[in-house]
Amino acid sequence: MTDGIPHTSAQYENELQEVKDNLIYMGVLVEKAITKSIEALLQRNYELARAVIADDDQIDRLDVAIEDKCIRLLALRQPAARDLRFITTAIKINGHLERIGDMAVTIGKKVLKLNEEAQLKPYIDIPRMADITKGMIRESIDAFVTEDLELANKVRRDDEKVDNLNEQIFRELLTFMMEDARTIHRGLIIMQISKSLERISDHAKGIADMVVYMVTGKSVRHEEPLEEENITKQ
Repeated sequence: MTDGIPHTSAQYENELQEVKDNLIYMGVLVEKAITKSIEALLQRNYELARAVIADDDQIDRLDVAIEDKCIRLLALRQPAARDLRFITTAIKINGHLERIGDMAVTIGKKVLKLNEEAQLKPYIDIPRMADITKGMIRESIDAFVTEDLELANKVRRDDEKVDNLNEQIFRELLTFMMEDARTIHRGLIIMQISKSLERISDHAKGIADMVVYMVTGKSVRHEEPLEEENITKQ
């Protein structure tokens, strides 16, 4: 990890790899949670929704384990330069992934409420949002593993697609609710599901932001994503 120079301690290298492997696994878990929560919505499946809520315990345990490992590495190994950026980035990514898990649980809980009523409308844009957000999570973790700035910036740009779909869903549901007050409760729940997906997208972008920081040492959280031709390592 130290700018191409191998560590003198194989154990230290293994510990850094363990952090990376656990974050990859956590990314898989939260992506599965999103998949299950949206399938529960589309299939009106109570059991799937409850499974998402129950499975969050595993994500929470892994969150604690990764954070503890990173803190021990900071305390005992006293990392510098790229290793320090790697570990601090890992802590931030871990937090984003844990909150993505929480958002999937929120969707699961909303599905349980929504399934008690007749379906308001066919779900078209919400599955599209879910597919984009899952891709963003997968690609942000891939960018972290491979230190791929181009991929990280693609994730940062994709956040706008989810924002646009969220706004589109909001406008459509608002029309439903204005035309028929009986749709208000269901419309609000669907809006909350859409907003949860939008927040998941924000967390995936946050992971990509941290990848850019890890690779370049520059914070880009409050900057617009770069276009492909402007992406260079610093």
